[in-house]
Amino acid sequence: MNFDVFTISAVVDELNDTLLGGKVQDSLEIGGDAIGLEVYSSQARRYLLLSADPMSARIQILDEKLRRGIETSTPLGLMIRRNLESARIDSIRQPPYERVVEIGFKGAEGAFTLICEPMERRSNVLLVRDGVIMDCIRRVGPHDNRVRLSLPGHTYVPPPPQINKRDPATLTGAFLAEALAADAGRAGYRALTDTLLGFSPMLAKECVYRAAGRADAKANAINAGDLFEVAQEMLAALLAHRWEPGNTHDREGAVTGFSVYEVTFMEGWRRVESVNAALSAYYGAPIGIEAYDAAKVPVFDILDEAYNKQQRKLEALRRSESDESERERLRMSGELLLAYQYQITAGQTTFSAQYDYGAPPLEIKLDTMLTPLENAKRYFAEYDHAKRAMAEVPALITSAQLEVDYLDQLRSDLTLAANWPEIGEVQDALQAGGFWHGPKVSHPKGQRSAALRIVTPDGIVIWVGRNARQNEDVTFGKGKPEDIWLHARGVPGAHVIIKTNGRAPAPAVLQRAAELAAYYSKSRSEGRALVDVTERRYVRKIKGGKPGMVTIRNESTLEATPRGE
Repeated sequence: MNFDVFTISAVVDELNDTLLGGKVQDSLEIGGDAIGLEVYSSQARRYLLLSADPMSARIQILDEKLRRGIETSTPLGLMIRRNLESARIDSIRQPPYERVVEIGFKGAEGAFTLICEPMERRSNVLLVRDGVIMDCIRRVGPHDNRVRLSLPGHTYVPPPPQINKRDPATLTGAFLAEALAADAGRAGYRALTDTLLGFSPMLAKECVYRAAGRADAKANAINAGDLFEVAQEMLAALLAHRWEPGNTHDREGAVTGFSVYEVTFMEGWRRVESVNAALSAYYGAPIGIEAYDAAKVPVFDILDEAYNKQQRKLEALRRSESDESERERLRMSGELLLAYQYQITAGQTTFSAQYDYGAPPLEIKLDTMLTPLENAKRYFAEYDHAKRAMAEVPALITSAQLEVDYLDQLRSDLTLAANWPEIGEVQDALQAGGFWHGPKVSHPKGQRSAALRIVTPDGIVIWVGRNARQNEDVTFGKGKPEDIWLHARGVPGAHVIIKTNGRAPAPAVLQRAAELAAYYSKSRSEGRALVDVTERRYVRKIKGGKPGMVTIRNESTLEATPRGE
């Protein structure tokens, strides 16, 4: 997805609204190609990501705290920590029609500029002072680019200007007609991308679609007057910074794109509250689902192995709880040896005697190094040990059942995982529980996954936790005692909170939340599901339980059809 000029303009507007004047409290390296800053601004902590990843280069505000992705700091990371922490952001700007963001800082160490260039294969993040590069994520030497070096100690050179392209603010009907005529046999959108600054393929295709009814219409099949009218209408909003951020979705509901204007030529465009929300929805959703599926396979293997092992342990404990025959054999052996000790001769290895009338004789093994009395005491000691162990079995069964339930939840978490952080969190949970063996599966580092926030048409906020950690946060972090809590009955799944502000939610809101609880659960593939509903005050953590494991009371039940966003 093209992180284009107008998307960057919208991001810069939001950065100016939220971060300008803020103080940098922490910096960290998310991975080899991303920098994170924690900024305290307007009495809130905000988290800024600057990524030079060739496939997902961007600058973005995130809702949750960033996680460090590398153990050893790079020279750039050390410089940012030394010079930018405790500094304040005093400017955020985008050079006209450039995919570049320049963030100015002033602090005890002086004035610095952090430059983010989210340009896919040529993406970079550079720390600059007085026009000189201090360091950067991607060093570019003379063998890579003889004109524009990106190396410490060299003067920062901005990206070269785009020649033969016109400022879209000066677009005329005659110019557009000439551009279409020159590209008569090609796709019409190329007449816009090749001749106008800031026109990404997505924006150009949207204009062509609105004018000609097809995004792939040929230039000679497009009426220049119609296209000019559409382009003027869209440009009027974009140049005035009247953003309409949103995401496109496929038929299964997966996010397929983002934009800062309404998209009609792609499926399922829905508006969201901010451009950063649109970016989070896209970059947190699968871009290449096969890559996520492949990454999940080894995690599923470890998870299934751990689950089966814990299930066998649980079954063994339950058998031991119900089977007293071995313990009784130890007791009877001791009593028989005590009763018949004088009939046992030195060196005898076994002794056989009948404990109950009519019962078969009990064969008792003897230790020839012990006297008959000492052998009896040994059997009594083993019997006492078995009894003490038996007293611990109920607690062991409870603990093993909690582990089985938690692993079942993690299996659901992994099935529903829609991004790298969510896959990584299942790995982290398995490792923390001692179930993981061998190296962790490698995947891109990034922020922690965030709970889903949905706002209903009448302004009611619904929070949805999509894994065990998010469930814990949704229920006990975002949920207040008077809020409504929902969960699919009897299966692993999402904790859902309806923020009520002390008022009973409308039936439609309650039903919508139940649909979400059913969808983000093991019942997703079923036609209907039962959902438990109670007030958050009646939800309690299970003592000794894993994250997200709770007990509830005073619940009622709703039936719902699983339905996502």
